[in-house]
Amino acid sequence: MKSFTDKVRLNNGVLMPRHGFGAYKLVDENELHRSLEAAALAGYRLFDTAQFYHNEKYIGDFFRSSNLNREDYFITTKVWNTEQGYDKTLKAFENSLKRLKVDYIDLYLVHWPKIEPFFETWKALERLYDKGLIRAIGVSNFEAHHLDRLMTKANVLPAVDQLETHPYFPNHLLHRYLEELGIVHQAWSPLGRGVALKEPALKKIGKKYGKTPAQVILRWHVQNDISIIPKSEKPERIRENAEIYDFELSREEMLIIQKLNRGERVSHAPDVVYVRTEPEEF
Repeated sequence: MKSFTDKVRLNNGVLMPRHGFGAYKLVDENELHRSLEAAALAGYRLFDTAQFYHNEKYIGDFFRSSNLNREDYFITTKVWNTEQGYDKTLKAFENSLKRLKVDYIDLYLVHWPKIEPFFETWKALERLYDKGLIRAIGVSNFEAHHLDRLMTKANVLPAVDQLETHPYFPNHLLHRYLEELGIVHQAWSPLGRGVALKEPALKKIGKKYGKTPAQVILRWHVQNDISIIPKSEKPERIRENAEIYDFELSREEMLIIQKLNRGERVSHAPDVVYVRTEPEEF
């Protein structure tokens, strides 16, 4: 059985915590500090942010004041749509580095697959990777055709693809494709923003194990070999999200959750977003 401290080996050999903490929408400095403190105390070591989240500085301040050594925690951040392109991406990365108050980023992602500077953005990431300023590079919200296009010119294969994934939108086909390529599938919004938590089937399964529907969903992800970055501002939920390694779903229970698939996203499809400069609320 996998444990909370397990790491996944990326395709370049870097070890990444499989279970992390997502910081999307946590923009109040004091609230974020409390959440990060609870996460660190609970044993989280992967912390996911982005330029678009407007909280990199607060995260940097927290870790600067913590007793964790830099090698003890894994930082993921992302370049936003309006900053894509070779020179702009290099500058955006430099600014993220300063806000996070670190000398390197563990994982740097292209936030959305934008059409125009598609290859130029990736070329900038490859340069930063070659210089040792990024330990691994990857993408977010890239579907199979985006990856196919990227690989026509890429010198470095993405290590991670961060995707909307939850019981109502499990992304099974893309998951299998990523497995074939050796790219780690990481789920953002693994709880589907809470929309599935009232499902009777999940409540029934949870009752059997003394677990919440959220814990059942997160366990389902883990057993599907998906990396997860659940987000919460509440310390008790942050701890609860980590307590999913003392039970195991049966094959029948995994199939029950699989059948909840509605093909319904809680956000926009990548082919809609990547032609925009500023998205609607995600």
